[in-house]
Amino acid sequence: MADPFRPCILIPTYDNAATLRRVVERAGRCGTPVLVVDDGSGPDAQAVARALEHENKARVVWRPVNGGKGAAVKAGFAAARADGYTHALQVDADGQHDLDRIGAMLAAARAHPAALVLARPVFAAEAPRGRRIGREITNFWVAVETFGRPIADAMIGFRVYPLAAAEAAQARGDRMEFDIEIAVRMVWAGVLVLNLPVAVRYLSAEEGGVSHFRMVRDNLRITWLHTRLVTEAMVRKILLWQRFGKRIEAEG
Repeated sequence: MADPFRPCILIPTYDNAATLRRVVERAGRCGTPVLVVDDGSGPDAQAVARALEHENKARVVWRPVNGGKGAAVKAGFAAARADGYTHALQVDADGQHDLDRIGAMLAAARAHPAALVLARPVFAAEAPRGRRIGREITNFWVAVETFGRPIADAMIGFRVYPLAAAEAAQARGDRMEFDIEIAVRMVWAGVLVLNLPVAVRYLSAEEGGVSHFRMVRDNLRITWLHTRLVTEAMVRKILLWQRFGKRIEAEG
């Protein structure tokens, strides 16, 4: 009988030359196979990924052109499923997350293999105020879209996906909006969400911290995403009310 829980660690990366090795090596300490998706990085970051692959510390999927975080994660889903994995623990390559929590994340996913396990970020004091406000705004709209608060934080890139349910959600976004969209769509599909606290800190440039978030472009994408999701959520609720009303009439 096939193992219902066979996880890998999925690390999408784009030009994280200074942090990728550290993240891969720390993530790999738990003994879970590591799958890196290089999303069209430059020569320096590609050299790090090639070295990790040569050292058998990760399997690397190469995307020739940068398509965005969502595109990279979706390519990782396909590769993980092809390799026979049932779950993927996504970790961002920028070194922000407390990777000592990988064990707790995987344990929760093993205990609840049908669930989406999301990190609930616990920010360090130096976290940029503007970024935190932006997250609060997004999480407000996500609560509207899901008619409650099953998702503590929709933007964090530290999560465990049940792969079949993740691909079935058919999230369309290819860039920073992807993390938000797929979480909402999985809730709509009836997937249980578990939220586990994880420490997060923003690395300085001297530490190798790199942000690919583009304030104007990505905020516009996220705004448009919320416009679509709120509209879809309202339509879903109206259709549900109509079906409920027809059932009451039929039973009466």
